[in-house]
Amino acid sequence: MAGSKTERDVFGTLPDGRKVDRIVLRGEGGFEARIITHGAVLQALIAPDAKGGHDDVVLGHDAFAGYLAERKFFGATVGRYANRIANGQFSLDGEAVQLPVNNGPNALHGGLYGFDRKLWDIAEIDVGAEPAVTLTYVSTHGEENYPGRLDVRLTYRVTGPTELSLLMEARTDRPTIVNLTNHSFFNLEGATSGTPILDHKLTVAAGHFLAIDPTAIPLPEAPRSVAGTPFDFREPRPVGERIRESDQQLRNGRGYDHTYCLARDGKLALAARLEAPRSGRVMELFTDQPGLQVYSGNYLDGTISGKGGKLYRQSDAMCLEPHIWPDAPNRPDFPSPRLAPGEVYRHHTVYRFAVRRP
Repeated sequence: MAGSKTERDVFGTLPDGRKVDRIVLRGEGGFEARIITHGAVLQALIAPDAKGGHDDVVLGHDAFAGYLAERKFFGATVGRYANRIANGQFSLDGEAVQLPVNNGPNALHGGLYGFDRKLWDIAEIDVGAEPAVTLTYVSTHGEENYPGRLDVRLTYRVTGPTELSLLMEARTDRPTIVNLTNHSFFNLEGATSGTPILDHKLTVAAGHFLAIDPTAIPLPEAPRSVAGTPFDFREPRPVGERIRESDQQLRNGRGYDHTYCLARDGKLALAARLEAPRSGRVMELFTDQPGLQVYSGNYLDGTISGKGGKLYRQSDAMCLEPHIWPDAPNRPDFPSPRLAPGEVYRHHTVYRFAVRRP
């Protein structure tokens, strides 16, 4: 409907015949978020540029077949546990849990068939001044060997002219672990621009990061200071400025693929700022999570054809994933991912867009 702030249509069909819906949420000046129910994916995010144009700034696929064919987490909601758990093992209240391993020796992003591969239900579409869609998913006890039923509720909401808010909540019927995130791949020059993000200027509001082993599990040490390292983004700096330095941590991650340690007070605060030099687009990310995974698209290898038929190659996008720290179930010195009955897991992230005028 012309002038409507929301729209709903069918984006695709699963092999079993179930429909995958797409919900469009509109802000101002062409700002638009498109969400599909498969994986609760942010399929497109249209943002203005400094010249008055607008473009999609997240990698992904134009048609559903691309999302179904391969699991690459483009724009996906990741769970039950985002990032990695060493050897897929942890102990909860004295009971050993063995998860499927799907990333070398480790469990990654919820296992073999995580939340990103599930069809979520539409609970509500808000057509008001701040258009929103609320999606729900029920993860049964024992799914991917995780204990406890988990009831997840996720709301995408346009909370400003060019601002998208993501609120996730979860409840359980027995003790479990939970750690959710959105896994969007951002290129602020545009998803089909064909330009890498190495000249994007990045700022991260963190003075420490988690050093990792070659399988991307945090080392058994305290968070490491960014001072004097290629990981210091406390002031704006191009992503590619030091990415090719001879640094063991850059070797282990094949670039940046590390968790930055944010404030732990649970309040929404600025975590990162990303700025594109040509389009002038600026994205600020606010979150209440204790960590931010900074990933420079190191494993994009040109084998995936995405939007506009473009092949996605190394450093074609930047992921900024707020969540609890990786391997936290095995690290009592890390923020805890434990969720008990009667408690509510909450995750709030906001993506705020602006333009830098020439």
